[in-house]
Amino acid sequence: MDSHSHSNFFVLLLAITLLSVSSSQADASKHSIPIITVVGVVYCDACHNNSFSTHSYFLPGAEVRIDCKFKAASPRTAEQITFSVNRTTNRNGVYKLDIPSVDGINCAKEAAVVNTCRASLIKSTSGACNVPAFTATSNEFSVKSKQANLCIYTMYALSFRPSKKDPAICGNK
Repeated sequence: MDSHSHSNFFVLLLAITLLSVSSSQADASKHSIPIITVVGVVYCDACHNNSFSTHSYFLPGAEVRIDCKFKAASPRTAEQITFSVNRTTNRNGVYKLDIPSVDGINCAKEAAVVNTCRASLIKSTSGACNVPAFTATSNEFSVKSKQANLCIYTMYALSFRPSKKDPAICGNK
């Protein structure tokens, strides 16, 4: 598998996990308030493989900047929402942003929202893995549920790497 395939695999796995958690929360709500979530992961590419490998691990405490632009494309409004926020990854290396409801935006309707989100690395709290590798992504895999008015925008994985590869665990490649 190449690095993009590895990233796609983890994005899909993460999206499925979040969908199951978020769907139960959405089902408990009134279905009228849109739920928009941006989520992604940060990992340590311990062997400089440019992908998640056997010796890679998810990085807790990494700081990520999320920049998003959402446009409502309805006949009654031409609103645009632009924002930038910083998030810190949890103990599983996951960062998450829940976007509050906005009047006139129904995220689950395919043509209702035109969006652009970008995630970029700020810093790692790991002294052993703090050299930026995959530093920014604007690609995402989105999951939408019209019934629950739920949208999850899952960003492709970002990564740091150690300053030097350890030949004892990675070999001499």
